[in-house]
Amino acid sequence: MGNDVDILAFGAHADDVEIGMGGSLAKYAALGKKILICDLTKAELSSNGTVKRRIQEAEKAAAILGVERISLDLPDRGLFMNKDAIDEIVAVIRRYRPKLLFAPYYEDRHPDHGNCMRLVEEAAFSAGIRKYGEETGPGSRGPHKANHLYLYMINGFHKPDFLIDISETISQKLDSLRAYESQFQKGENAVETPLVNGYIETVEARERLFGHGAGVAYAEGFISKKPLLLSADLLGD
Repeated sequence: MGNDVDILAFGAHADDVEIGMGGSLAKYAALGKKILICDLTKAELSSNGTVKRRIQEAEKAAAILGVERISLDLPDRGLFMNKDAIDEIVAVIRRYRPKLLFAPYYEDRHPDHGNCMRLVEEAAFSAGIRKYGEETGPGSRGPHKANHLYLYMINGFHKPDFLIDISETISQKLDSLRAYESQFQKGENAVETPLVNGYIETVEARERLFGHGAGVAYAEGFISKKPLLLSADLLGD
């Protein structure tokens, strides 16, 4: 992948991005857009699975969606607001220079998801400041300001500001989630978590409900912290 990407989607852990917007990433990847997922942690504190297995599953999921993936080494359950963490994310943004940024919605049962969003929001702002941290990491190519930062949903059902039709890519989304066998299947000696009790089916039902509201089969919902400006003709098709 060349450095510049169209979409850079951050998650706290591998599988976060797939849960929230896997269908949208598959859709735009099929249209030739360059897409990168960045997991902030190695999910080393996951109740099930190991770091090695999670990495293998994450690579398989990314291949299913047709996107690239990188991972930072920030501490699982240690995503707190500090300059070192912000600077690592700044370096990623400046290296890959995305048009659009995505991060988890901050209202979520898992604190890491909300903290991931706050770190990305801080980094997105700092990445565009010319005099900020010229030393922020290898591959950094100077200041960069993405066009937008949008938020996707992981756990929970919230009122979206806009939807993306994923009717044609819902199967890829679900397959990418099934790639995380250690997280979503009740294997031998698996710890009981919300993820192993019909979680994928719940995500599918959520996207079906979003789609129903828009008159399509499936859709993913997103939230914008800024007003959306529509440039299309509202009276057109």
